[in-house]
Amino acid sequence: MALLFIAYATAMAFGTFIESWYSTDTSKIWVYNAWWFELILALFMVNFFGNIFKYRLLRKEKWAILMIHLSFILIIFGAFITRYFGYEGVMPIREGVSENSFLSEKTYLTVFVEGDIDGVPQRKTMEKDFLFSEHVDNHFEWENEFNGQPFSILFQDFKEDVTEQLVLDDEGDRYLKIVESSSGSRHDHALKEGEVANIHNILFTLNNPIAGAVNIRSEGGLHFITTPFDGTYLRMADQQSGRVQKDTEAELQFRSLYNLKGFQFVIPEPPLRGKFDWVKSEEGTSGVQDALQLKVASNGDQESITVLGGKGMANNMKKISLGGLEFYLKYGSKKLNLPFAIRLNDFIAEKYPGTEKSYSSFMSRITVEEEHSFDYDIYMNHVLDHKGYRFFQASFDPDEKGTVLSVNHDFWGTWVTYVGYILLYLSMMGIFFIGKTRFKDLSKALEKIKQKKKTLVSMMLLLGNMGINAQSHDHTPKSNFDFDSVVKANTIAKEHALKFGSLVIQDLGGRMKPANTFSSELLRKVSKKDHYGGLNADQILMSILESPALWYNVPIIYLKRGNDSLRKIVGADLQQKYTSLVSFFDSQGNYKISSQLEGAYRAAVPNQFQKDFIEVDKRVNLLYSALEGKILRIFPVPNDPSNKWVSYPELNEASFKGKDSLYVQNILPLYFNALRLARQDGDYIQAENLLQSMEGFQKKFGATVMPTTDKIAAEILYNRYDIFKKLFSWYLYAGLLLFILLIVKIFREAKFLNYSITILKGSVLLLFLLHTAGLIARWFISGHAPWSDAYESMIYVAWATMFFGLVFGRKSELTLAATAFVSAMILMIAHWNWMDPSIANLQPVLDSYWLMIHVAVIVGSYGPFALSMIIGVVSLLLISIAGKKNREKIGLNIKELTIINELSLTVGLIMLTIGNFLGGMWANESWGRYWGWDPKETWALISILVYAFVIHMRFVPGLRSNWTFNFMSIVAFASILMTYFGVNFYLVGLHSYASGDKIITPSFVYYAIVIIAILGAFSYWRYQKVFKS
Repeated sequence: MALLFIAYATAMAFGTFIESWYSTDTSKIWVYNAWWFELILALFMVNFFGNIFKYRLLRKEKWAILMIHLSFILIIFGAFITRYFGYEGVMPIREGVSENSFLSEKTYLTVFVEGDIDGVPQRKTMEKDFLFSEHVDNHFEWENEFNGQPFSILFQDFKEDVTEQLVLDDEGDRYLKIVESSSGSRHDHALKEGEVANIHNILFTLNNPIAGAVNIRSEGGLHFITTPFDGTYLRMADQQSGRVQKDTEAELQFRSLYNLKGFQFVIPEPPLRGKFDWVKSEEGTSGVQDALQLKVASNGDQESITVLGGKGMANNMKKISLGGLEFYLKYGSKKLNLPFAIRLNDFIAEKYPGTEKSYSSFMSRITVEEEHSFDYDIYMNHVLDHKGYRFFQASFDPDEKGTVLSVNHDFWGTWVTYVGYILLYLSMMGIFFIGKTRFKDLSKALEKIKQKKKTLVSMMLLLGNMGINAQSHDHTPKSNFDFDSVVKANTIAKEHALKFGSLVIQDLGGRMKPANTFSSELLRKVSKKDHYGGLNADQILMSILESPALWYNVPIIYLKRGNDSLRKIVGADLQQKYTSLVSFFDSQGNYKISSQLEGAYRAAVPNQFQKDFIEVDKRVNLLYSALEGKILRIFPVPNDPSNKWVSYPELNEASFKGKDSLYVQNILPLYFNALRLARQDGDYIQAENLLQSMEGFQKKFGATVMPTTDKIAAEILYNRYDIFKKLFSWYLYAGLLLFILLIVKIFREAKFLNYSITILKGSVLLLFLLHTAGLIARWFISGHAPWSDAYESMIYVAWATMFFGLVFGRKSELTLAATAFVSAMILMIAHWNWMDPSIANLQPVLDSYWLMIHVAVIVGSYGPFALSMIIGVVSLLLISIAGKKNREKIGLNIKELTIINELSLTVGLIMLTIGNFLGGMWANESWGRYWGWDPKETWALISILVYAFVIHMRFVPGLRSNWTFNFMSIVAFASILMTYFGVNFYLVGLHSYASGDKIITPSFVYYAIVIIAILGAFSYWRYQKVFKS
């Protein structure tokens, strides 16, 4: 069984990387659909079944363990049914059209062989599903006969994502390339010499002049054009323009935009010789297909043929005649008929306010046409289940006039699997509460150890001193002119700035938020501070809007310590921490760091030097966006269908009319003039009235998308306290100090220590309550559960870790201290540069109750695993400092920690298992399949197998020691890190909504591996010497 765990997990791990390196189909061919992979699953079923009798699980007190085994048998059996009897596909439908068929997910090679038998035409049909990949050996050969005449079809080659292009060949025909974009997108046309091409009802010829056509003559290296219309041309290289006269031959201008009777085209180069072939297309090219090349042989003749197709494509047959027989071949998806039809009445795509392509939801309003027709709405997480078929909203056409439905037919496979899931959930709950289980045995053993510890007397004290040094920031810029004094002299009162911060703006993603949110993000990201010169974020933003020219010169842009080259380029002193925006531009307005940025952005793996330039570039652009004023989108456009809001500089682009136009053009100048007067006499009444007037305008035309007053107030408080960033240091100080005192307590008892430990435990509990309040606030502000992106899931993992630390901390104070430290580290990682703490709109697929269930459970499981990891580290440290004299007391602490470790690991495994299969149910409700070998779900399953192996190590002789269990709890955490971070940043899959920017492996990861290896080796030596000798 242990070998199966290792083999299965290893195979899946390789499968995820093969998918990333090559393609999804390659990973399926080599791993997931391979016979040996299915053999491992079959052996799992045999082992689960055998263990029922081996460990006598058919007993009342063992029912929970029995159900776990039965559930996995059903889940694997359900997967078998789905694999061999279920099928799925896609169903594109245009508005107003009815369809009664869909295209299969599998790709088929279909061959018709036709000929005469006794003078009567006959047909033989051959069809088989194939999964091809250009990265594997796809060899196959069909040998058959038609009326006694043998024939064969042999695989020759397979190319993915190809388009038909001209391949240069000196012996080929001459072609002239014509480029036009009359339909809104670029189209390339190839005009063959001697032929006529009709391009949007205009005829073109090459060396074949005919009346009424655009005739192009190429002779002796010279090229001429004659047109039936008057027109113009514009040469792109030097912007020279000229006229084209009707029926007059003129020199052809290459790389020039011709305009003939409203039709625009470009001829980029002279005619070239070549032939058309299917070649690999560039990523993102439209109209790509796969090309399957076959060799057909019969009656001594043979011929190669290339058929095009792929998933979601059903092309026409391609015909060749060979040996007296006619062969019709096609490759691609197969049309599968439904017992009813579906008509698309309307497709509705809703967007976030003020955006063009940021979709909040999309829905297909359909009619199921049969004897008793009915209407239904299909949208994300709301499926149509009818007569064994399930229809899901998958995609839609770019013009929003058509939908793409995902279709699934797998009734029995789904329900057998779901029964397995239900048994699994019940059995997991039973492990905690019912019958004789390992979990209950561990809890009883922990109580016995606590009693033993009370009878022991401390022996000695061995403690090293630890210190934490704080660093102060000097924000005093070095400049010949003190711009800070000018800023302070024009300061807006804090009370009024707070009211301005409550003004609602619309960000580029369509989220409605108070201006205070943008001002807070601006100041923290640009200067790495919450205040500047005693001014808060709202005061800074108002000053920027009122006096943008001044802020070009204010030294507010943070420069990372250590990059002297950056400072030299912008002209800053080597010790200077802040510089101004103007220092990044020379006297001609050129961006000084543009050449460094070009190399940095092009680098596949930027080094630290390049990353510093990228980071400062982001700060420069953010500050510039504020100075430009376009970020302050405070004016709702009346009656705009997308609820668009615009900023003051964008007013001319919006459709304001009459009094509304007059109002928006004058309100801000009047407001800032009122602020200037208010600074002189301290009377802000007029400014506040104008601010209230703007709020009234927003409510008049934008009330449908404005957040409530309570949400605005809550978001401002959330921004002000920035609780999660502060919790990092608070958890760290409390956890480290508690850990130190607890280590001292092992060697020496004292009342002062007990009092201090109690105070620190209360402090950790208080910090946890603040953490909980922060999560609730973020939930209330965003309107969705706070674990929908990378940053939110990290702060939730930190919360879950601390929660389980408090639960198990009642039995072990060391556990509580270690958990506080781990939570601090998690929050520290959450605030690294590549995670954005901003609250964002929710993606459509995440707008579901499944987000609260699946993500909460599966991400919450990372907490107990992190706790187990740090307990393992603490246990190995205790083993390392143990000696003969203190062996008994430290041994009891190690046993206590090991039991808590296993308890925590068991809780995490149960949560991860339930969460992973809940994710399968969510996937089935969203995409039509409960398992698709997506890297995220695959690595979650790998983590389940890894931790299941750790828990079952006690059955393997030689792996039963406390040292082995604690060391493996550290090593196993690598699978969780890969599941959470690695998949998001290094692999490809459906879970991109949880990803930050792609990063390289931080150097501390390598250091951590070395430290763990050294700690493991040293502690193992001490364990053998102290506890085994």
